[in-house]
Amino acid sequence: MSNTWKIYILAIISFLVGTSEYIISGILDNIAHTLGITLAAAGQLITIFSLVYAIFTPILMALTASIDRRKLMIYSLGLFVIGNIMAFTLPGYGWFIVARVVMALGAGMVVVTALTVAAKIASEGKQGSAIATVVMGFTASLIIGVPLGRMSAEAFGWKSVFGGIALLGLIAMFIIYFTLPQIEGDKPVPLSQQFSLLKKRKVLIGLSITFFWLGGYSIAYTYLSPYLLTVSGISDKLLSGVLLIFGIASLVGSKFGGFSTDRWGVPVTLIGGMSLHIITLILLSLVTHSYFGVLVILILWSFAAWSTGPTQQYHLATIEPELSGVLLGINQSMMQLSMAAGAGIGGIFVEKVSLASITWFGALGVAIAIVASLMASHSNSKQKSSHLKEINQ
Repeated sequence: MSNTWKIYILAIISFLVGTSEYIISGILDNIAHTLGITLAAAGQLITIFSLVYAIFTPILMALTASIDRRKLMIYSLGLFVIGNIMAFTLPGYGWFIVARVVMALGAGMVVVTALTVAAKIASEGKQGSAIATVVMGFTASLIIGVPLGRMSAEAFGWKSVFGGIALLGLIAMFIIYFTLPQIEGDKPVPLSQQFSLLKKRKVLIGLSITFFWLGGYSIAYTYLSPYLLTVSGISDKLLSGVLLIFGIASLVGSKFGGFSTDRWGVPVTLIGGMSLHIITLILLSLVTHSYFGVLVILILWSFAAWSTGPTQQYHLATIEPELSGVLLGINQSMMQLSMAAGAGIGGIFVEKVSLASITWFGALGVAIAIVASLMASHSNSKQKSSHLKEINQ
């Protein structure tokens, strides 16, 4: 089997892991009803997953740095499968929380290891494309995995989704065993060296853009299914199709974000995309019971929100070029922390204010990200100006 096909296998596994994380958003109302809990309590299942993923992934990767990558991939998948089996078989909200913790511990190591393996087995000069392919698999889980999960939940019950993921995970373990070569681990980068980057002001500002952009998005997206059913008046029969269109728009937005960054630069793309992000969230709260109107706004929201993704990744990679890999890894944890915070804060607003309030508070989070982007742009301009003065002197 060619290495290209092996990279696609890693992308499919990344898709599987991503689906297990994002699927909660698509079946939140079903989970809340079945377990007899509030929407806010169900939303905390995303918070728990994201927090565990963000905090423990860098620690576990540092501890397992010297282990053969194929073995680590199989072990990580095994842990991930156990978590999904627990979610499928064990009753009650408490056990489901435990299952989400186990899932997240395995998922974080699976994704990071998949990215590492893809870069190592790729042809010379193709490492970037290989990594992008694996990342695309993770992104595709939002596009395809969530609506497919919703359809499966409606047909067989929401627990069947996790049973199916566990079965596919077991198959993936065997495929990895027979297709991937043994790959030596890396010399670990100490956590102290990784987190020393956080002492730099420009790094903190850059990461704060991720936190508030994705956190604002998560406040609204976590509760999107119940919001569309209750506030927007979308029919339950149409919801899966709406989520699929929403996901496709995110892919288009991501592609456009990369194009716009190359054509017009980081500041224009970040600020323009996030401004449209805010406008669409506000419009979503104003337009209700119009299927066409809500659908158009959802497409624009998803497009705008995910146009920021590749631009922000590129922005962070250029802040500290010599440590770009480490910084992008920290950004992955920051993304998970922001998803956790967004889901948690959104749950508070749903419970204490109203379900309809999440779009306004989500827009506020993105507005703070715009302020951080303007600060970063101003700081870069001053740095360039100072550098030019030194050259002229």
